[in-house]
Amino acid sequence: QVQLVESGGGLVQPGGSLRLSCAASGFIFSNYGMKWYRQAPGKERELVASISNQGAIQNYADSVKGRFTISRDNAQRTVSLQMNSLKPEDTAVYYCNRWNGPYDYWGQGTQVTVSS
Repeated sequence: QVQLVESGGGLVQPGGSLRLSCAASGFIFSNYGMKWYRQAPGKERELVASISNQGAIQNYADSVKGRFTISRDNAQRTVSLQMNSLKPEDTAVYYCNRWNGPYDYWGQGTQVTVSS
């Protein structure tokens, strides 16, 4: 059974940094690409970044390109999102998921608030 546990969120000032982590279980982690999503109040969930199963290929939404870095540690079964130069518009609940879902299951997410 797929389990995804996000952590690392918090309150930061604009320009600050935060590192999120997603701990995965219930599947062969190294066989799956992973993605980070976020959902701001009143908005749809949006794709932030993706990483291939072995970490060789990384892609980012234009809104975060150059500021965020996705990485993974297959031994620890974790996917991370390093967020630098944070902006108020980055405020959202951040979720991880496998490249192709399951889209009917999401972890609790981790709240990121960027505010002065």
